[in-house]
Amino acid sequence: MMPAADFLSFALMIAFGAVALSTLMAMLRLVIGPSTGDRILALDTMVVNAIGLIVLLGIAQSSRLYFEAALIIAMLGFVSTVAYARFVLRGDIIE
Repeated sequence: MMPAADFLSFALMIAFGAVALSTLMAMLRLVIGPSTGDRILALDTMVVNAIGLIVLLGIAQSSRLYFEAALIIAMLGFVSTVAYARFVLRGDIIE
């Protein structure tokens, strides 16, 4: 039976790999996306992946600071996605 520390490090390695692969696939969609909507969704997906990587790094290093940083990036990512989508649809952000 595998000890808990070894199991956690193995699970973290797999999670880091999965999120990195997801980030690469979103980056590919960002580059070759056929429409602007696809590019906006790919950028939002990359923000979510970055948050996931920060949270995984916080788990790996047992630090709460990373979780607070992930919350701030999540708020900024949401606002920037809404602002960019609104700019694309209307041509301005603030009416």
